[in-house]
Amino acid sequence: MAGLGQATTVKGDSVKRWLPLIVLAAGCALFFAAGGQRYVSFEALRAHRETLFAFVASHGVVAGLVFILAYAVVIAFSLPGGAVMTVFGGFLFGPYLGLAYAVIGATIGAAVVFLAARTALGEMLHRRAGPFLHRMEAGFQENALSYLLVLRLIPVFPFWLVNLVPAFLGVPFRTYLIGTFFGIIPGTFVYALLGGGVSEVLDAGRQPDLGIIFQSDILLPLIGLAFLALLPAAYKRMRARKR
Repeated sequence: MAGLGQATTVKGDSVKRWLPLIVLAAGCALFFAAGGQRYVSFEALRAHRETLFAFVASHGVVAGLVFILAYAVVIAFSLPGGAVMTVFGGFLFGPYLGLAYAVIGATIGAAVVFLAARTALGEMLHRRAGPFLHRMEAGFQENALSYLLVLRLIPVFPFWLVNLVPAFLGVPFRTYLIGTFFGIIPGTFVYALLGGGVSEVLDAGRQPDLGIIFQSDILLPLIGLAFLALLPAAYKRMRARKR
């Protein structure tokens, strides 16, 4: 009986560890099953923009909170449409308020993913990690903020992946929040600015170019910021070698 009780307890603990990720995965599946992707699209914005504008004009603060919550849900469930949502924000609230709402929503959603991944997978990965991952973890923990800013600034890394990796590598939650909040501001501002002119694009029957962030005049400054973010880590390494 004792053995059966212990096995039940272990099974229950395992379910608790995995439950957050199970909920997120189920939410993602439900989103696609319900056709939610139709509503996070420029076609939906074209069809409902007058209604959305009227809601924002009548309920400014509430509209902002609803947008933040919706953005957080999109990020938390790793749903496609983060860039589209940011353009929505710039279109509905203007580039500066749109930027603020998008960054807050994205940071909240990313924090949910981080906590869920760390709860479910952190302990298991630590047990099974090889020497390479342990070295990577040590380096990431020593210069976590610098490395996280680089991952957030350069848009070649998928947002959902950067939400998970720090959780696996033991990055402190506070550092993760700071790196995420400030690291996503430049790229988010690009899309919020794009939203300011989206009305003319929609009127012409076209869609905004979300690949604008990969244009050299935008991408190169982001890479420059990422290089600056790495300087503290490089300086630490140089000092360590001189000792």
